[in-house]
Amino acid sequence: MAEELKFVVETSARHVHVTDATLKVLFGADAELTVKKMLSQPGQYASNQKVTVVGPKGQLACSILGPTRKADQVELSFTDARTIGVAVPVRESGDTAGSAAVKLVGPCGEVELAEGAIAAKRHIHMTPADAEAFGVTNGEIVSVKVSAGNGRDTIFGDTVVRVHPTYALAMHIDTDECNAASAFGLVYGTIVK
Repeated sequence: MAEELKFVVETSARHVHVTDATLKVLFGADAELTVKKMLSQPGQYASNQKVTVVGPKGQLACSILGPTRKADQVELSFTDARTIGVAVPVRESGDTAGSAAVKLVGPCGEVELAEGAIAAKRHIHMTPADAEAFGVTNGEIVSVKVSAGNGRDTIFGDTVVRVHPTYALAMHIDTDECNAASAFGLVYGTIVK
């Protein structure tokens, strides 16, 4: 019997993506993101810069992920969103039209986002070769069994496959999903159809 194909499941905690313009308002005209820790996706990193995300009922400290992007985006779990009093839609990264409004506060200024706060749709990053090996295509919706080895195996439906030559094979879930599956430490997932 062939070996079952699997991938690492990573938890993506709340974070913010900002444009160059927003970064300068929040941190000053000469501000640049500095690398705190490289992430699994090539070229992506957690920066040393943090902002406060403010909603109608509260606020949360959030790390900024780099590099800067073409649009501002705040990724929260549903628990995070309820804590600050916003209703976030489940969306793929970059799809922020009509999403929740929040305020970003940095040491030098603040930016009101009319939209941009989402709960990220769980997804698997794959290269084209990975997608071929797994028998899936870009944009395909699959179910994934996450086995943490602690009696809480979980099947996550509605997981989008994202294929790009620069991606590294990994599934991303948020902190609520991680807690539900006890997916702490090194955890693997497999596609189930």
